[in-house]
Amino acid sequence: MSTAIDEKVIQRLSLGKCADPFSILGPHATEDGLTISAFLPDASRVTVLDKDSGASLLTLTPGEHSGFFQGVLPHRNAPYRYQLAVEWDRYRQVIEDPYRFGLLLQETDSWLLAEGTHLRPYERLGAHPMRLDDIDGMAFTVWAPNAQRVSIVGDFNHWDGRRHPMRLRSESGIWELFLPHVGIGELYKYELVDAHGHRRLKADPYAFDGDARPETASRTALPPHRSAMPQWRRDANQFSSPMSIYEVHLGSWQRHDDGSWLSYRELAERLIPYVKSMGFTHIELLPIHEHPFDGSWGYQPVGLYAPTRRFGSPEDFHFLIDCAHREGISVLLDWVPGHFPNDEHGLARFDGTELYEYADPREGLHQDWDTLIYNYDRHEVRNYLTGNALYWLERFGLDGLRVDAVASMLYRDYSRAEGEWIPNRHGGRENLEAIEFLRSVNRTVGAQREGAVVIAEESTDFPGVTLPPESGGLGFHYKWNLGWMHDTLDYMSLDPIYRKHHHGLMTFGMLYAYSENFVLPLSHDEVVHGKRSLLGRMPGDAWQQFANLRAYYAFMWGYPGKKLLFMGGEFAQGREWNHDASLDWHLLDDVNDGWHSGVQNLVRDLNHVYRALPPLYRLDYRPEGFEWYVVDDCENSVFAFIRRDEEGNEVMVVSNFTPVLRQGYRIGVAQPGFWREALNTDSQLYRGSNAGNFGGVHSDEAPSHGRPYSLSLTLPPLSTLYFVREG
Repeated sequence: MSTAIDEKVIQRLSLGKCADPFSILGPHATEDGLTISAFLPDASRVTVLDKDSGASLLTLTPGEHSGFFQGVLPHRNAPYRYQLAVEWDRYRQVIEDPYRFGLLLQETDSWLLAEGTHLRPYERLGAHPMRLDDIDGMAFTVWAPNAQRVSIVGDFNHWDGRRHPMRLRSESGIWELFLPHVGIGELYKYELVDAHGHRRLKADPYAFDGDARPETASRTALPPHRSAMPQWRRDANQFSSPMSIYEVHLGSWQRHDDGSWLSYRELAERLIPYVKSMGFTHIELLPIHEHPFDGSWGYQPVGLYAPTRRFGSPEDFHFLIDCAHREGISVLLDWVPGHFPNDEHGLARFDGTELYEYADPREGLHQDWDTLIYNYDRHEVRNYLTGNALYWLERFGLDGLRVDAVASMLYRDYSRAEGEWIPNRHGGRENLEAIEFLRSVNRTVGAQREGAVVIAEESTDFPGVTLPPESGGLGFHYKWNLGWMHDTLDYMSLDPIYRKHHHGLMTFGMLYAYSENFVLPLSHDEVVHGKRSLLGRMPGDAWQQFANLRAYYAFMWGYPGKKLLFMGGEFAQGREWNHDASLDWHLLDDVNDGWHSGVQNLVRDLNHVYRALPPLYRLDYRPEGFEWYVVDDCENSVFAFIRRDEEGNEVMVVSNFTPVLRQGYRIGVAQPGFWREALNTDSQLYRGSNAGNFGGVHSDEAPSHGRPYSLSLTLPPLSTLYFVREG
């Protein structure tokens, strides 16, 4: 017979080192008939059955190497449809032969994936339910161009890498195999013999689901269903819309009494109504991609396409997002394309080479975090990341992404000493590949998901972060204003007696306020690592600390730019954030004198007043929407500014950052009328001293500050007030 196979090839197969299993296994037409070969370690007998009738066609002959069976079916005009009846020690099993199926990836997909221009690579790579020849199963595909052999292992094959080696598509470096009867919810990994002959067990980079940590396997799952983005959510992200963001770490917002996590569905029942009652327009979730280490808060992701199993399934996470949308709340996700951990089951040296990361540690290692940096110059890596951005927006219906640590991506010398980094091709410090990658992501999101936003956490003065790529910018919609945050927090941390010497910290931000589209962030980074809580940074006794914080919040909500507040800040949590414990909700109990509930009431009212007064948001990014009225009164630490909308409506924001009651404080105004006091942080509703202006003041025909009219105001100690011009 012309069916002989080189014994060395069979030996490599039995040792789990065969790189081309389809050349040996499955059906092959020969001169003598249809040769069928199977490799089934530990089987005692293998019979070929007619799939339609169940009749026995042939008993395969065992070879010299254990587990290898072969036989020849005679020629016939009709094609054979067969199954394999396998006898093990204690039972008989009828299976489909995975090596009788043809190619999985279409030529166009292979081309686009290799070129790095496949918009949705996750629809082809990873594990996908598929029906071939009336058989349900799972199609597995993984990119590992330098591996010597790749197999699928899981509970379905006893995690034995010899049993299901995959086919290499040499034109793209992608390995593929269809496994019949593998269903949803199966745990699996890829077993690789890497470029150096070492065995590696890797989770699927494109897995939609995974096992709960500390386990690291991937889990087969249906891709999340596509979610539309209705007009109201597009409008909510506009520059001229109010945006008040509640930043949340799902594992520590609230917990059960025994310290265990709330599930996604329990969070939907508790978190969403709370956020709605507090008046926030958006929730921003700290990263929920699967990650091995709780202490990374999600910022060291391994499963970039899988919501963490800590709180439930991908379907449960989708439910949480849908519940937010039903309540009119938009959801943003913290996204981490800047680095990834070096855990063995992850992307690090995936096929024995630096496949996803830069090879040189001067380019590929984050010294601060001991993590690896993506190689943004590689087509497949850019495709993996860009497709991931679109995946969360399209498949889970998220309304935007906040991109973490953008500055670390932009500069090759980020946090590196001289000699520890490699200049770009022009000799400069900019990472040109990362810059082009960010532009590509933002162009793709803009073209494919109209209305979704991408927000940069960028801590330098890199020019044009929120300019369109065609104008030389990076193309983000918004940028965190970290300079404003540091300046104003530094000012508020000072004893009021010294604030007059640092007056410019509160005014400097307006010099560059219109250079970018800013979000004002009081984020999780400001309440960890010994920085103290926001309340803990405020000087003075308890009364002054709470009054300072209330006045600061109202100054921020009145200032140009969108707002972001980390959870716990809305009720002035006293200690630093601890990711391993719930927020201190007990502080809102009546036994705590109402200090914390007073701040909570203020933040709730700030959100509702902010949304109700268009001058506070309509012209956030246009100079005509803002005017200083009192900018130089450093001696009294008083600030006053006007916010306007397109129709000329005005809101005046006045802050007194000293613990001194100032009566008869005169501020010049351009137009006469009644100015209604719309908010006063010293109100007894917020646990203040209840000094104020009895609902508002009429203007006097008394020139002041170069304006024809003026207001005589009572400014409570450590307070911020909003006045709405009426008439």
